[in-house]
Amino acid sequence: MMNFVKMHGAGNDYIYIDGFCEEVPNPEETAIKLSRPHFGIGADGIVIIRPDETADCFMDIYNADGSRAKMCGNAVRCVAKFLYDRKRLNGICAKINTLSGLRTVAIDEKDGKAVSATVNMGKPVLNGKSIPTRFGDAVVKNKSIFVYDRYFDVTCLSMGNPHCVTFCDDPDLMDLSIYGQAFENHEYFPDRINAEFVSVIGKNALKVRVFERGSGETLACGTGACASAVAAVLLGKCDRESEISVQMKGGELFVCWSNDGDVYLNGEAVEVFTGKI
Repeated sequence: MMNFVKMHGAGNDYIYIDGFCEEVPNPEETAIKLSRPHFGIGADGIVIIRPDETADCFMDIYNADGSRAKMCGNAVRCVAKFLYDRKRLNGICAKINTLSGLRTVAIDEKDGKAVSATVNMGKPVLNGKSIPTRFGDAVVKNKSIFVYDRYFDVTCLSMGNPHCVTFCDDPDLMDLSIYGQAFENHEYFPDRINAEFVSVIGKNALKVRVFERGSGETLACGTGACASAVAAVLLGKCDRESEISVQMKGGELFVCWSNDGDVYLNGEAVEVFTGKI
């Protein structure tokens, strides 16, 4: 039997396993098995909260298809909530290590429980080769690319994992079962990619649908929200050093790309239930 906690940030849900006291011998197979709706618990993947020598913990993420993820902005807030609610932190700040580096999370609490958090997501990677893409070393801003049956203007960057952002009139009109998969597996993206379809719905306000590599369309994506906001600033659609509202199917996230270069992400962190499987 293995204990778990189901949590979500704006509907981006993972199965959280306490790696301080639980063994997960084959996390790839475990992620596939537990993430399946109807036959498992159902989630976008699993997160193993492991001990770390330099931080409060290490966040180890496996997508629903068993592939390993480097970073998730929604998951890191939920890990901070897990630690805070279980009295494993000194104060209201968590330091969480990831495959993309250390992340600092400031917790908003109410009645002794974490309800939301702000994460310093670090600086976006804008160099095309480093993201990685096959566009070369330049900034990938409004580049034309043929995907499936037509051309799209795309802006690419990494927020610890690679993203390709496309602005359109209405993301709800996009068939992500076709275009999401086509973007994810496009030859221009050697490590696959997360695809965001974005429209501007007001001053510093975006509407976003996201197709995550390894998980398909999700209700929200923290790094995807950050990538969408950074792309909007690069293209002059939103203001830098301002709070940008990013509305996704699962809820609202808030992003600020500061003048010092770091991107900050704020949003809810919700525990749904605990169980054993």
